[in-house]
Amino acid sequence: MLNWNSNHTGEPQVAHQAKTTGTPAPPVRPMHHDVPQKPRIALALGGGAARGWAHIGVLRALDEAGVEVSMIAGTSIGALVGGCYLAGRLDELEAFARSLTMRRIAGLLDFAIGGGGLFGGMRLNNRMQEHLVGVNIEDLERPFVAVAAELNTGHEVWISSGSLITGIRASYALPGIFEPVQCGNRLLLDGALVNPVPVSVCRAHEQPLVVAVNLHYDLYGRSAVIKHTASEPVPEQQGEAMRKPARRDRIGMTSVMVQAFNIIQDRISRARLAGDPPDMSLHPKLSDIGLSEFHRASEAIDRGYQEASAKLGEITRMQAALRMA
Repeated sequence: MLNWNSNHTGEPQVAHQAKTTGTPAPPVRPMHHDVPQKPRIALALGGGAARGWAHIGVLRALDEAGVEVSMIAGTSIGALVGGCYLAGRLDELEAFARSLTMRRIAGLLDFAIGGGGLFGGMRLNNRMQEHLVGVNIEDLERPFVAVAAELNTGHEVWISSGSLITGIRASYALPGIFEPVQCGNRLLLDGALVNPVPVSVCRAHEQPLVVAVNLHYDLYGRSAVIKHTASEPVPEQQGEAMRKPARRDRIGMTSVMVQAFNIIQDRISRARLAGDPPDMSLHPKLSDIGLSEFHRASEAIDRGYQEASAKLGEITRMQAALRMA
């Protein structure tokens, strides 16, 4: 880029001096006072309910290292954390997450009798209103996309404009738990149903470096096919074991729904990432944190920070390779 140093005439300063002195003007050459900037990275923040607090730690580590983010595509809680980050509200979100206890979580849940989910989600929405009211996605300094799924058609929906709060709510509307969100003329659900780790969104925005944060990588390992015999369960011990139902028989409905959704996210994300891989993936170790254990935010944040910090050298090398290309 040329450093023009224009005077009041609007001409480059060197050329103007030549006119006043009568000496030939030397050729104008680029002046490189600034060190070339490292290429910025695009983040694909995946879904994972309570495990998604790890995204906060990832962003903290990147900020401390001076790694600039060019855009964020987020699914479910990835949309919540990514949207708050780009809106400059990550401090408030982290303080809220770290303050959560099981009692406080219960106070935020508003049971919806006869609705499309167990909870209406409006108490959580009211908390977001405190910090994000009036913020539109297109007003953010960097591009942001929240991924959702349309209930009636199954379409993958990319929300890139309009109310940030509505976009975030639509992206984390977990089926059976939160009510679907009306967004324009579409009824939207959690984006993890269609794109759990939205690398494809970053690619569609022509981002040269895409880093994915996958929250489910260490949960199941590679999928397997098991040949099994249909038979009655055999108790491990006689007596007491015969009188009490097996523990698996006492799993609640909500637990079954959440665990099934967990499996769906893992399998879909593996299939999609195989076809459209990121330049790098971060895999915080979160398998022991349950999807509903939002009160363990501090642990998840710290593990996200550790994972991103461990990969900073690799990120820097990746940026250097692109800059030299």
